Amino acid sequence: MPLVELVVQRMIPQVPNFMTKEDMISAAMVGLTEAANKFDAAKGVKFKTFAEYRMRGAILDEMRKLDWFSRSMRDKQNQLSQTMLRLERRLGRSPEEDEMAAEMAVSLDEYRGLLAEVSHLGCVSLHETLDHTEDGRSFLDALEDIGGPAPSDLIERQEMTRLLAEILEELSQKERQVIALYYYEELTQKEIAEILSVSEGRVSQLHSQALLKLRVKLINSELYEP
Repeated sequence: MPLVELVVQRMIPQVPNFMTKEDMISAAMVGLTEAANKFDAAKGVKFKTFAEYRMRGAILDEMRKLDWFSRSMRDKQNQLSQTMLRLERRLGRSPEEDEMAAEMAVSLDEYRGLLAEVSHLGCVSLHETLDHTEDGRSFLDALEDIGGPAPSDLIERQEMTRLLAEILEELSQKERQVIALYYYEELTQKEIAEILSVSEGRVSQLHSQALLKLRVKLINSELYEP
């Protein structure tokens, strides 16, 4: 239960307001049960790590069932993605915030407001952002496959790692810090905001923009199969 509480607490800033903490705990418990049933120590993954991913996935699944993201929000997220993709190809690099705002004919504050509005869709999970398989499996799900990975899979993973390293280098310093603190250190948005001396809203904006850049770079690579 302490692990469930920890995962839920970290994900609270990512979920819509109408999804209660009790809803999240209930979904996380389902994920914890699945983790207990499917865990295989022979895969070399710690149960805590495996369980956390399962619980996060269960919470995200519950959010999808509730159909919490409106069509208008999805349209805005697609508009941001398409604008960034267009600028990326025109400039040959990731666009800056002011360039995105100018391309969309909005002010910088309005652009940042859009990032904040779609933050729940863009920030639910880096692992979901990276997932491009037809059946929607995450990278962690691949660990459950019986037997070791095929040589071709190993090569693709190595290439993906190389590509991600290059993409992260192209992010701004604060975007890299947000990604590292959120996914590696597993801090909450509040904790990250305190470290970077910015507002929680700004952390959400930086997070959204970093994931938009990541998605666009993957789309432009041969490894991405939308």
